[in-house]
Amino acid sequence: MNIQSSINKEVFIPRDERLLVAVEVMRRKRKRMSFLPVGAKGDYTTFICVSVTNTRPHQLLITKVKQFAGSTSFTRRSQWMVEQLRQVNGINPNKDSPEFDLVFDSSADQWVARSSAEKCILVQILYHACHTYWEGRAGVLGKPGKRSRSERQGRAGQQEVEAGPSNPSLSRTLQARRKSVVPPRQTEFINCQSKLTGDACTMNLVLYRCRAFLTRMKNRMLEHQRRPPGPGQTGHRVTGRTLGNVVHRVNVALGERGERLTRAEDKTVELMHKAQQFADTAHKLSLKYSK
Repeated sequence: MNIQSSINKEVFIPRDERLLVAVEVMRRKRKRMSFLPVGAKGDYTTFICVSVTNTRPHQLLITKVKQFAGSTSFTRRSQWMVEQLRQVNGINPNKDSPEFDLVFDSSADQWVARSSAEKCILVQILYHACHTYWEGRAGVLGKPGKRSRSERQGRAGQQEVEAGPSNPSLSRTLQARRKSVVPPRQTEFINCQSKLTGDACTMNLVLYRCRAFLTRMKNRMLEHQRRPPGPGQTGHRVTGRTLGNVVHRVNVALGERGERLTRAEDKTVELMHKAQQFADTAHKLSLKYSK
């Protein structure tokens, strides 16, 4: 069982939530705690998780989970609703980078993921989850109730007639009621690559998962190389170096494939816009000559 499955089983399933993504991170500027000894680093591992509740109405949540050194269990430390998430800053919109910022109502955290691929996975899934969530909220706010359309129109017309010049107080009440239905402020994504916030990015997500997996493999091999060799294991260092070169070449090939897919997606969007313009022009001409 991988780490994401373990976190989902131990932290989110008991709370009737479904984990969408979990990414290991560390602070770019580590906060000092007075009760910890100076230089105490690596005493815990932090994960930023995105989850959604199974009960309706669905809630989108961002959770900070920690795993302390020497322990196999995971602990939920902080949790925010998506309404509290004001901004996601991708830091560099021109290239893949592991740094990103999360700005909430009362706090702001500067993070760096283990790899740029894992950060891209988090931003991409979080963006589409926010987009789906806010679309659903807009639909709920736009529903006027369970009455039929004719009943709603009749009721609205009756209220407008009653709220005429002779009854200014009722008119002001209706205006205040209309203004009170204000859509909530959505999360802002800045300095994020367009391939992470676009519609046609399923293949990019697959590539980022492959790159993240290869990066984890490379890090494990590097950790294995740093260990002192045991008796009869002198050849492991050469094998690890060779596997590391293979992982690097595959990682570069995946990056080149991702760039080509991004260019193809941009070209597809451009062709779609041109086709839409052509269809609009043809429709206008058909209306013109039909008259």
